[in-house]
Amino acid sequence: MNRFKLVFFSPTKDTARLLSALFSKYPNNVGKIGNYEQCAFVSRGTGQFKPVSSANPTIGSLECVEYVEEDRVEILVQDQGRGEEMKETIKALKEIHPYEEVAYDVYRLEDF
Repeated sequence: MNRFKLVFFSPTKDTARLLSALFSKYPNNVGKIGNYEQCAFVSRGTGQFKPVSSANPTIGSLECVEYVEEDRVEILVQDQGRGEEMKETIKALKEIHPYEEVAYDVYRLEDF
């Protein structure tokens, strides 16, 4: 089994909804640590971006720098194969996330 850490950024007001949707859609693969389910780490900060050219921003206006209260969300994803569950989780995140472009990182975890 492969394990990954998915880190993504979300407007604070949307974080609970996004986590709930991911946990509901993938109850056996997302947010499980041993005998615990729906595990996540959330830290708050300020995101910055400037929509340009043909962007269709959820927040803000073209060519203006925006500052948004966002959460950094970290969750574990267990994958039985070669990354297919991880790919499906990212696809679902992109579909439910309010931003046109979702900022995320994926880290492969090793057992020691």
